[in-house]
Amino acid sequence: MTNPVETGGGDFDMTALNRLFARSDMWLAVGLISIVMMMIIPMPTFVVDMGLTLSLTFSVIILMTVLFIKKALDLSSFPTILLIATLLRLALNLGTTRLILSHGNEGTDAAGMVVEAFAGFIMSGNFVIGMIVFAILTIVNFVVITKGSGRIAEVAARFTLDAMPGKQMAIDADLSSGMIDEATARSRRKELENESNFFGSMDGASKFVRGDAIAGLIITFVNIIGGTIIGMVMHHMEFMKAADTYIRLTIGDGIATQVPALIVSIAAGFLVSKTGSADDGTKTSMFGQLGAYPIALGFTAGLLGIMSLMPGIPKIPFWILAGVLGYFAWKMPQVQRELADKQAMENAAPLAPVAEEPIARSLAIDTIRIELGYGLLALVNSEAGQRLTDQIKGLRRQLASDMGFVLPSVRIQDNLQLAPNTYVMRIKEIEAGRGTLRPGMLLIMDPRGDTIALPGEPTTEPAFGLPAVWSDPGYREEALFKGYTVVDTPTVVTTHLTEIVKDNMSEMLTYSETQKLLDELDKEHQKLVADVIPSQITIGGLQRVLQNLLSERISIRDLPSILEGVSEASAVTRNITAITEHVRARLSRQISESHTRDTGFIPLVTLSPEWEQAFAESIVGEGEEKQLAMAPSRLQQFINAVRTTFDKHAQMGETPVLLTSPGIRPYVRSIVERFRSSTTVVSQNEIHSKARIKTLGQI
Repeated sequence: MTNPVETGGGDFDMTALNRLFARSDMWLAVGLISIVMMMIIPMPTFVVDMGLTLSLTFSVIILMTVLFIKKALDLSSFPTILLIATLLRLALNLGTTRLILSHGNEGTDAAGMVVEAFAGFIMSGNFVIGMIVFAILTIVNFVVITKGSGRIAEVAARFTLDAMPGKQMAIDADLSSGMIDEATARSRRKELENESNFFGSMDGASKFVRGDAIAGLIITFVNIIGGTIIGMVMHHMEFMKAADTYIRLTIGDGIATQVPALIVSIAAGFLVSKTGSADDGTKTSMFGQLGAYPIALGFTAGLLGIMSLMPGIPKIPFWILAGVLGYFAWKMPQVQRELADKQAMENAAPLAPVAEEPIARSLAIDTIRIELGYGLLALVNSEAGQRLTDQIKGLRRQLASDMGFVLPSVRIQDNLQLAPNTYVMRIKEIEAGRGTLRPGMLLIMDPRGDTIALPGEPTTEPAFGLPAVWSDPGYREEALFKGYTVVDTPTVVTTHLTEIVKDNMSEMLTYSETQKLLDELDKEHQKLVADVIPSQITIGGLQRVLQNLLSERISIRDLPSILEGVSEASAVTRNITAITEHVRARLSRQISESHTRDTGFIPLVTLSPEWEQAFAESIVGEGEEKQLAMAPSRLQQFINAVRTTFDKHAQMGETPVLLTSPGIRPYVRSIVERFRSSTTVVSQNEIHSKARIKTLGQI
């Protein structure tokens, strides 16, 4: 149970207050509905007085808040606040208009005490004076302040938008050099986006105040004409009396609503003219800069003194201001010297030596890095960039699920030495692939490899080398209807990255990543890890086994089964290749499943007995020294036979698996991967007993 917090006046339930402010969205909705109802339902004079008082209070709060904030983005909700304040004034105008036209004949308090007070105080009993004051207030608000602040917002919005690419590149450069981290860069990009959106909104929001001023003039004109006619026709008042009564009420109402409008317009002008400096708000920068030159204050004081000697000029006001400015001109140099001495003492204080960055940090390399030309920076600074980073995160999750391999973080940075629309992918600082993109366009490909019958720029898809076309987004539906594959620029980058990662997974599995995989195994498997490592195989040896599996795109997610296979094989041999082959046999169910087609069969191409014997006889050496020693001419015959057979089946739409005997599989694979790296080579031990096979041919 919550205890009330005691204050001097009694008990105050802080929980109730928190609940009250927690539903600010509900209170905003209630307030807007109330304003709309004020436009429709007639209001009594008490409600009108409360509304006019609230409008004046609200406008003063806005002005004071603007004065004390440090930069414009600290009040980024100002356009919404301006709209609410404008709606409130218009609702009050409608309410007072009803009261004036319906009860104006009853006296000067017909529209409430606030309107009567403004009318009596500002008009000084003469409605002509009131009309002139009202006209001046409206002109100052409409022509001077609102127009000026709107122009400042318009120019600021355009300049902010023009400067965005340069600022974004500066953020990327700081991130690449290590001066800021990823979180800081993301925060700066968000602030840059908010700044552009704010000044764009302020450019439009200034139209609210302009429209409010025009509406005030129209309402005033209608009230004067309509009220005078109503007074004369319906209430049988004389013309001068009717004019005096209704003009007094109308001008009082106009001034009562125009003063808050003027205050809000001044606040808008202050807000858009803030420079965003890191000082203590507008007051510090303004007074600090105006008082920075004492000689200017001295000359101004002298000029005021000379002008006071002119005939007919009142001397007292000029002498007072000349004396004040002269005092500040005499005092400011002393203050500036004291500030300079204080600053010098602070600078002379011994500073802690800046820690020099260790040279060893220059040796660190990125495992995966994507470098972008300056024309592709929008990929990381826009909604497309958000999509690109989301797709890379999805790729990391997919690889972890499919391959059991945790992809290291991908670093994205700009490279001004590249062509504008070119990107380069590097694995451990070495270029692994590159491509050219067309931002804002779609890449259209035909899976059959045929010519694409759509207008666009011919190109080659970077991941698989397929013929493609960069086309306008307007052709998306037509391309999908024709059965083409359509991808956007972030997907092109992600697809290319996926293939490069799969081709280089074995290199990216480091010693530390292997140790991390072992550490993250479930507690029930830690006993197995302790039994196998390091007594039967070292972490480095296990790393090589896992790298051998990944190099042929075999998932290492079932790490316990791999460790069991290593344990079994290491009792017989220490040869990493032999251990890997035994592990592959233990993973036969997984390997068979991964190569089973939609038809339920594994398509196979087998080696003829002659080639089996030729490879077996060409293996020389024992243990770790085993190697293939086949004549070059014989190897060329084998290469030609494999290429011919697999090209024939590829034309038939088949991608078969090459089947060999267990003893020669590693050596056959070492030859095939050099000219057909995508071809899978498996041994008979890796075909699970329950797998269904279909032999397509023989080499």
